[in-house]
Amino acid sequence: MGKDYNNARTLLPAVKEITVNGECRCFPESATLLDIVRALDLEPERVAVELNRVIVKRDRWLQTPFEAGAQIEIVQFVGGG
Repeated sequence: MGKDYNNARTLLPAVKEITVNGECRCFPESATLLDIVRALDLEPERVAVELNRVIVKRDRWLQTPFEAGAQIEIVQFVGGG
């Protein structure tokens, strides 16, 4: 007799699919904006984050929720002279 997969609990963590700088990416459901910045190996002090066309201040990155399908743009500041 085969296994009943309809009642099996998934062992995979829940993820949400979002768009970051035009590229589709998956992150854990619990991911914050700061987690995304860090996952991209960016220095938080040198970037600005826009969530669904609204700039989010750095001190709100841990508290600002976002859903699957969110559009996130991250701009890195570049120094020069």
